[in-house]
Amino acid sequence: MKRIVLFLLTNLAVMVVLGIVLTITGANRFIAAEGLNIGMLLVFSVIVGFTGSFISLLLSKPMAKWSTGAQVIETPQTGDEVWLVNTVKRLSEKAGVGMPEVAIYEGEPNAFATGAFKNDALVAVSTGLLQSMTKEEVEAVLAHEVAHIANGDMVTLTLIQGVVNTFVVFFARIVGYVVDRVILKNDRGVGIGYYVTVFVCEIVFALLASIIVMWFSRLREFRADAGAAQFMGTPRPMVAALRRLGGLEPGALPKAFQSSGISDKPGWMALFSSHPPIEARIAALEQARR
Repeated sequence: MKRIVLFLLTNLAVMVVLGIVLTITGANRFIAAEGLNIGMLLVFSVIVGFTGSFISLLLSKPMAKWSTGAQVIETPQTGDEVWLVNTVKRLSEKAGVGMPEVAIYEGEPNAFATGAFKNDALVAVSTGLLQSMTKEEVEAVLAHEVAHIANGDMVTLTLIQGVVNTFVVFFARIVGYVVDRVILKNDRGVGIGYYVTVFVCEIVFALLASIIVMWFSRLREFRADAGAAQFMGTPRPMVAALRRLGGLEPGALPKAFQSSGISDKPGWMALFSSHPPIEARIAALEQARR
């Protein structure tokens, strides 16, 4: 969850800064005396939107390392580190992707994979996960993360974010123009009402647009679970790992929990969750096994 939020915040920050720079340099020439040039505004929106998402993608690995304090295993020093690196190497060979960097960080049970390219990715696991799971369960979690890399989830997420950004930039400026010219009756260039409205609308629209991004994030978790089951040869280890994350006894399903970025937020709050409920993921794996 933290990694996805960091990606979204980085994307928003880059998009806002880029929009300000382009405005200062006079690139926002879609507003003329005779009105709004929709074609030029659309081109401007595409440039800002996709540039923001691709810069976020390129920064995803260093930002993830910085935010979690993850330490890349350059030379394995312990038996656990040797096993961890060898396991990721074996799984990545199965998935047909280049060997990712392997890292460990201090924290609650969790793991993540990130990176701009399939052959230059990062797989990181927390000390809490290594301490609380069996090796088979840890391997299933690693297989899940390698499946994310093999599926190209970060790139797909970036493309979706780019499209979403484009609409956010486009409609924020449409609303800003209407407020400035129609409501505030400004007919002398671009007024302060335009800039304030655009800034506020970009934040509000980006928040609403994150519903789409989170929907894809939940969808890709099911795909990564299925990939882990395929790499392991059976969904049983992934099911066991999910039960462990949810603090479940074998055969039990949770009623409420919040662990490792996975939540059972009720009602509309579920729209902003990056992971589907654990019981839904277990059910999908069980159905596939049957």
